[in-house]
Amino acid sequence: MKIAFHGAARSVTGSKHLLTLSNGKKILLDCGLFQGMGKETDSLNRHWGFDPASVNYVILSHAHIDHCGLLPRLFAEGYAGRIFCTPATSQLAAILLEDSAGIQEDEVKYENKRRAGSGLPYLKPLYTVEDARGVAGRFATMDYGNWFRIDEDIEVLFTDAGHIIGSAAVHLRIRDNGRTRCITFSGDIGRYRDLILRSPQEFPQADTIILESTYGNSLHDNTVSTPDQLLEWIEKACLKKKGKLIIPAFSVGRTQELLYDLNQLELERRLPELDYYVDSPLSLEATQVVKSYPQYFNRRIQRVMETDNDPFQFKGLRFIRKAEESKLLNFKNGPFVVISASGMADAGRVKHHIFNAIENSRNTILMTGYCEPNSLGARLLEGRREVGIFGVSKEVHAEVGQIRSMSAHGDYEDMSQWLSCQDPRQVEQLFLVHGEYNVQQPFRDRLIRKGFQQVIIPERHFETGI
Repeated sequence: MKIAFHGAARSVTGSKHLLTLSNGKKILLDCGLFQGMGKETDSLNRHWGFDPASVNYVILSHAHIDHCGLLPRLFAEGYAGRIFCTPATSQLAAILLEDSAGIQEDEVKYENKRRAGSGLPYLKPLYTVEDARGVAGRFATMDYGNWFRIDEDIEVLFTDAGHIIGSAAVHLRIRDNGRTRCITFSGDIGRYRDLILRSPQEFPQADTIILESTYGNSLHDNTVSTPDQLLEWIEKACLKKKGKLIIPAFSVGRTQELLYDLNQLELERRLPELDYYVDSPLSLEATQVVKSYPQYFNRRIQRVMETDNDPFQFKGLRFIRKAEESKLLNFKNGPFVVISASGMADAGRVKHHIFNAIENSRNTILMTGYCEPNSLGARLLEGRREVGIFGVSKEVHAEVGQIRSMSAHGDYEDMSQWLSCQDPRQVEQLFLVHGEYNVQQPFRDRLIRKGFQQVIIPERHFETGI
């Protein structure tokens, strides 16, 4: 059996890992979109490193776009099989993919107008809304905790990864050349003290582990209260400077966490009386999906729900659906708060809000999660005084801030705790993926000290036997 790493290899997006059995069957673990990779991004998303039509099965860890975002293109280029995932992942992925397709169509239309004036050839989106809708009928769902057989050689088990609603670590029992191999793919591992979700679950002993490593060299600050930090930024940006507070946030996970924190401030009677806009139809749909799976919430939020039946709702909250309403916010003076996707500020409505607000010193842009080094969010956090947005150079006069306590990814202690159910002597190979190389190297050393013998950091398109 062989494994090849076609994405999230020494980088944090584009998760794609291809298993090839001795009989030629191919299993693709995740099919993620590359994001925030600068000029390389489009090319990376158009060149697979393998033939999509040759893949027999896709198994999806969770619904974030960097893990599922190329599924419509995979189908458009010949994949004819099913996509195995949890029920919540199927619901979230369906709405995320359609939203992603819509964003691509809009951005290509905008870019082609510019190209027409310069005599440049037109671009095509990676996939269309129609492609994304076609994928929705391909999901085959199984809940956590039960082995299920997808063919005579392959069994799959999902365990809760605690990252977002429906996120799973994927465990495979594969009969290959007369031997049964046990392979675990972590997906993205959540935190053991997550605000909303259950902790990651233990899992059976594996021969081979594919492990994410986003925060492999750092610890999250658990001593700082996120609601308190949010309140400080609201008071500074909106009450003192009378400006707009723009918060880029992923529609799944981060937006719900922000809403929960703001609701907590209201319950404590500390939330300033302002308008709080969630400018994303996708975020509204995703929040409704999250609410429909309360069994995946942790005990703390279960107790909160005994007295507050909607922990994501508070006074002043307004969801914006229509593009026309979103555009009107650009002409509205502060103070108010806008939460909008995407989390790296590289696409979606939040990019337009930043474009229109960035040159006004009264305004504030508050990052709340990981940003790829080449993304707009990362460039702002670097302190650049000028950035390009939609092909236009903009001076940065708005204040740029960051809350570091909100990551949905576990730190190296969380990942070590997740691995603690394993006997390192029985793990033949451990591959580190979904991390920057300079972060992965110290994490590899840490894992070797814990007894894992062979810890490998694969490059993109690296293939090896297992």
